[in-house]
Amino acid sequence: MSAIKLFKSTGEPGGDVALDDALLVLDRGAQAVKDVVVATRNARRAGTASTLSKGEVAGSNKKPWKQKGTGRARAGLRQSPVWRGGAVAFGPRPRSFASKINRKVMQLAYQHAFSDRVREGRVMVIERFAMAEAKTKVLAALLAKLGLDRGCLIVVDVPDANLVRAARNIPKVAVVRAADVGVYDLVRYRAVLTTRAALAALTARLAKKAEVAA
Repeated sequence: MSAIKLFKSTGEPGGDVALDDALLVLDRGAQAVKDVVVATRNARRAGTASTLSKGEVAGSNKKPWKQKGTGRARAGLRQSPVWRGGAVAFGPRPRSFASKINRKVMQLAYQHAFSDRVREGRVMVIERFAMAEAKTKVLAALLAKLGLDRGCLIVVDVPDANLVRAARNIPKVAVVRAADVGVYDLVRYRAVLTTRAALAALTARLAKKAEVAA
């Protein structure tokens, strides 16, 4: 059994939460994590970079000067890529960088990413967030008390408006629902701080995927 540190809503230690090691996947899945992270980052690229070809640059098709007799190099049109103000040869065009990831690869990547965070001791559980007001100072003090002042992913079962507002001004801190946690989220942030209810949801996803993989 793996022990995950549990804290009270005030930041005081509250014991440990046990997680069955049979749910963890550490012997495979590293490549799947890399593939999913690359695919996620590629899908977020705008792909809007665009340059003009010779047919798209404004101008006439008139020959700048006659072919022979001037002593100058031959020139066919002013839209040529070798001319200033001309076209761009082999420049970028609008495209999609998205790539397909199979469902089982995504499942294995989630298993390995979450298991690796548990193995490193970077998953912490808090009973609940008692945010009476949307105060960034209060949340920052709580994270500092937990040793998470350098950034973390806060996972909740139901988003709290005060918590979301308090966290959005803290660098390298994000609030996400347990159902929406992805592989890139687990890899991107230094640690994961989850509520008890959210941990149960994450573990349920892990158990469900383990059954599929088997």
